[in-house]
Amino acid sequence: MTLTKSLELTLWFGGAFLFASLVEYWMHRAMHKFPKKFKTHTEHHVKNTGQGVLGEFISYVKGAFVLLLPPFFYSWQGGIAWCCGAIFYAAFSAYAHQLQHDNPTYCAWMKMPVHYVHHRHNQWHHNFGLGLDWWDKIFGTYKPVEWLEEAEEKFPGGGYLEVKWR
Repeated sequence: MTLTKSLELTLWFGGAFLFASLVEYWMHRAMHKFPKKFKTHTEHHVKNTGQGVLGEFISYVKGAFVLLLPPFFYSWQGGIAWCCGAIFYAAFSAYAHQLQHDNPTYCAWMKMPVHYVHHRHNQWHHNFGLGLDWWDKIFGTYKPVEWLEEAEEKFPGGGYLEVKWR
């Protein structure tokens, strides 16, 4: 494989990762804008629990399946790289979502676990990211709060792998 082709496939993968994170952000905002259309999401807020990493992952992939297909019209290699990037983000996001419900103190890649704060402080108009906080910062929906002390009290420890998987 040539360097040019490797770079192209890396861009497809990275583009899908970035695009998937943007779709996740806007879908979550839509769920809050139109709660009657997304009753399952409203129930999620009432229960304040995730479906488990596997359940979240399946939901994300099913919901975005049609967005996986267009790159295949460009090239099958680009399509595969795109699918891999999107599926990788779906897995990461499913894990991050569940981790923020089970033990947000382990979300070390964010200064503040936005989804945990979104639930804890009933932020219906802020902090929509699940795996990343980039889009909240870009679109002005990031709302920082002091969260660490309350999270440390509620979540006694565990580890990065101590989440609900199923």
